[in-house]
Amino acid sequence: MSLRVAVAAPFRQRGKRELEQNEFVVALSLDRDWFSPDQAKRLVDVATGEGLLEQDGTDLRCTFDPNEVQIPEDFVPADDVLQERSAFEQVLDDLVASGHEKHEAVGAINQLQQELDVTIAAAALVYARQQGLDVSEARTKARGELLEV
Repeated sequence: MSLRVAVAAPFRQRGKRELEQNEFVVALSLDRDWFSPDQAKRLVDVATGEGLLEQDGTDLRCTFDPNEVQIPEDFVPADDVLQERSAFEQVLDDLVASGHEKHEAVGAINQLQQELDVTIAAAALVYARQQGLDVSEARTKARGELLEV
């Protein structure tokens, strides 16, 4: 959930749900010193791809309530937040963030994959949905991954 925290920080700092991309980049690179300006722009791309941000020209809108995200005082985003996650990774992270044990979720997903004879992403979506998670963002990403094949 490091990505969600990194995205939420500039919006919470400014007290808004919409920011210009420049404001977002400055907040992450100069104010917090978490990223270089180029890395902050990459974060915009990753977060947009994950459905956490919507971009309209130079404006960014947070698709979730940033005030509901806890930002620990000593928080520094991990380097991997700048890498796009697969639909499976996204669902697994969401499951863990909602309190599920990672190894149990992976085991259940693997079992579903074998039973249903589907991709790991499809099995993860089914399992997460069975657990009551909203999988709409990951579903869109999984569909895109399938179309790339």
